[in-house]
Amino acid sequence: MKAIQVHSFGEPDSMQLADINDINPIKDQVLISVKAAGVNPVDTYIRAGIYPIKPELPYTPGLDAAGIISAIGPEVKHRKVGDRVYVFGSLTGTYAEQVICAEHQTYSLPGNVDYNAGAALGVPYGTAFYALNYRAHALPGETLLIHGASGAVGHAAIQIAKANGLRVIGTAGTDAGVKLLQEQGILAALNHNENDYLAGVEELTCGTGVDVILEMLANVNLDTDLKLLAKFGRVVAIGNRGTIEINPRDIMGKNASILGMSLFNTPQHDLDRIHAAIRAGLHDGRYKPIIHSELPLAQAARAHELVMQAGVNGKIVLVP
Repeated sequence: MKAIQVHSFGEPDSMQLADINDINPIKDQVLISVKAAGVNPVDTYIRAGIYPIKPELPYTPGLDAAGIISAIGPEVKHRKVGDRVYVFGSLTGTYAEQVICAEHQTYSLPGNVDYNAGAALGVPYGTAFYALNYRAHALPGETLLIHGASGAVGHAAIQIAKANGLRVIGTAGTDAGVKLLQEQGILAALNHNENDYLAGVEELTCGTGVDVILEMLANVNLDTDLKLLAKFGRVVAIGNRGTIEINPRDIMGKNASILGMSLFNTPQHDLDRIHAAIRAGLHDGRYKPIIHSELPLAQAARAHELVMQAGVNGKIVLVP
């Protein structure tokens, strides 16, 4: 079969399309014919060798995918050949024509959701749901600021927050991104490349500040975020690319909190609950992944360049 292989950590062109041996499931494993694989920023960090998780080389990248189960191991209990599924995590990597997953890494894909959208669920919706409901414990009626809301995680967070009764303010870096946020029906969409773009937050919150901030670039925005918080406010750091200096008094005076998160730390029983909720939202149309672009599997390097560019709104998927 064809799969992307990484033989050394480095730049995007370290990924090459290769013919590798066919794979077969054993024990509680399932084999999935991949129809679409999702591309995430974390994939680029792992490929570059700068993420705490470093797979054994050579490896096939990718955490998210959607497809059809084509074979199952003898200990599989809740999946069968022909099932449509999406996955979060795998045993062999999702940038491939086929992927092997443990049964618990697979989730039923509703019939009203296509494979591209299915490949946009695992990391983005899982991250947004965990950040909002498990780390920030966001409540109906609270005001949420999503710093960097035009990406895949941001879009997922908007949909989850609105469904839960939160007031949402989002930022994006381009006019197109702002327009896309406005189309999501949020309270306000701000361009974070404009001067004083946060000046209106005080009026939007009647002077009290925002209750929760989801932060996609903490090394740039965290100091400002802390000044925007209401009393007992929470910042969840989802993305970060460096260091930043903050004044702890901005936290102390408000009884505020800075919360880190990594989806990889989520216990399996919590993942099961999260994806049960995600599937319910997919069934009734509350959750609708936004796809930025679809590229052939051979263009994985281009996808890694694209996913890290400013102004990329929505999810990038690879199609075998």
